[in-house]
Amino acid sequence: MNTPNKLTIARIIATPVFMAAMLINFPYHYLVSLILFIAASLTDMIDGKMARKYNLVTDFGKFLDPLADKMLTTAAYLGFICMYADKYSYCWQITAITFIVLFREFMVSSVRLVVVSSGGKVIAANMWGKAKTVSQMIGIILALSAYTLIGDFGITNALFVNICDIVIISLFWISAVLCTVSGIIYLTASKDYINPSK
Repeated sequence: MNTPNKLTIARIIATPVFMAAMLINFPYHYLVSLILFIAASLTDMIDGKMARKYNLVTDFGKFLDPLADKMLTTAAYLGFICMYADKYSYCWQITAITFIVLFREFMVSSVRLVVVSSGGKVIAANMWGKAKTVSQMIGIILALSAYTLIGDFGITNALFVNICDIVIISLFWISAVLCTVSGIIYLTASKDYINPSK
């Protein structure tokens, strides 16, 4: 197994640890979850660059890398649903965003399997898919940074908390839009392999 794929597997292993740190209440747990998420996100950037630079791109990596991204970002969104459980307005929005993300990811993963089983090549992530992933990771990092300040360091000024919540939800909705657009583009690129009659 090459190094980029090992980094991707490390990101998958880090995901449940990150989610546990996000949800289990211990001193500075938001800070720990933030550090874990940033470290995992960096492996996403490093493994892709390394694979392209040293010609280590494999079909296994093309499958595994987006799967690792999905696991990491979905874990974060599920964690935020729990965190916002006492704020109904934000909780339902994050729940809706998580549904959009999961719907898109299940759809793309299913189409990817159909393409491969039909003899096509593995379709790598497009520009919109990468923009979606980057926007999700930036939004999650900023959200975790805000809650590190609020939850771990006790900055509970009402105005600050409200501004943070509005910015977080706005960034998550932008990611949801990019998620939808990238999913539609992926479907369009795969249309020749999708035949409901087969």
